Amino acid sequence: MLSALRRGSSGLLKSSINSLSRSSGSGIQTSQHLLTSSTPSQVQPLAGITTTRRNYATEIWKNQKVSTEFEAALSRTENIFKTYKAITPSRRHLRRPLNLHVYKGRPVRDLTIPKRKKGGRNSDGRITVRHRGGGHKQRIRTVDFMRTEGGVHDVVRIEYDPGRSAHIALLSNRDPAAQGTKKWSYIIATEGLRAGDQVQSFRNGIPEGFIPGFEVPTEDNLEGGDIAGEAGSAGESASQSLALGILRSMTLKPGNVLPLRLVPPGTVINNICLKPDGPAILVRSAGTFGQVVSHEDAGRYVHIRLQSGEVRKVLRDCCATIGKISNPLWKNRSLGKAGRRRWLGWRPSVRGMAMNACDHPHGGGRGKSKSDKHPVSIWGWGTKGTRTRKPGPKGPKNSNKMVVRERPRGKEKRTS
Repeated sequence: MLSALRRGSSGLLKSSINSLSRSSGSGIQTSQHLLTSSTPSQVQPLAGITTTRRNYATEIWKNQKVSTEFEAALSRTENIFKTYKAITPSRRHLRRPLNLHVYKGRPVRDLTIPKRKKGGRNSDGRITVRHRGGGHKQRIRTVDFMRTEGGVHDVVRIEYDPGRSAHIALLSNRDPAAQGTKKWSYIIATEGLRAGDQVQSFRNGIPEGFIPGFEVPTEDNLEGGDIAGEAGSAGESASQSLALGILRSMTLKPGNVLPLRLVPPGTVINNICLKPDGPAILVRSAGTFGQVVSHEDAGRYVHIRLQSGEVRKVLRDCCATIGKISNPLWKNRSLGKAGRRRWLGWRPSVRGMAMNACDHPHGGGRGKSKSDKHPVSIWGWGTKGTRTRKPGPKGPKNSNKMVVRERPRGKEKRTS
């Protein structure tokens, strides 16, 4: 009885195929040929039809034109972050920037200091910085923010620093007489800096004979774009412009330190000093950068736009590092679970409405409500829209004379 059913089903299938071939022309001839040339098994004809349809669909997909920019964006999205198989709820959302160039070993121990944690408490035992405590043991990396040692330094490797968001670079001084911290040092790594690169510090000026066959342009020739001078001839003008171009091509490299008077407008910088003989203070976190806006005509200052949008004046003798800070994808990471945040030394943050009335202005009451109070901090000052600091021209007299334009706030920030 089973064989009769099989013979009946095969006959029905062949008749339907024949009718389709007569109605649709040669479009089904391939499938009919597969049926007639198949083995006695009745399962293979169906497999042949499925394979033909699948190949036909594949050919159509191959002929479609996909934007190369779209493909590049997709491939970049898959390769810039490291994700994990969701074997636990915490690993499902864990996402870390993929930095294959970062050294996986331990740091140079002589360049580190053990970190003694106080949990955000001062000498009286009172909490002065909230939400801190616990965490894994750490060693502080002594980063060189002065860069006073001149000469060529080789980048040995790029390392992870638990005390900051940016990566750090281990430098080796080529001077054979250098020893200790003058031989080895850590600096904040610039984006694109890799092991084997070379960096230099021109904090003390351009050394003599730096450009073979040319005289280093003076400061007067570097200011205001006047390269030739008033009494200079055409030959001297061409020579000075050529020397200036060679100087900028040799010095304006990521990781090099230059006085701001030697940095042309539009250059991206980081690790900006506020005193000519002081350490780098501004623009030190991951992915941040500043930009030289302009040089004052016959003035003492250089206008620099910071990451917040603020434009401020900095003395022209102050130094800065060329380039952008490394690890720009740090802000897009996802820790995945609360415990990983505790490993980093951060304690939980409790909402004010969840506290008692004696602990927070929003606390107390019946139910989930803070009454009609304006949002305030635990100390009572406004947290939404209330200005608590007035720097720059809008603030008190001589509060911050260095600010040329304040950072955008409110509507100005949303429109920018």
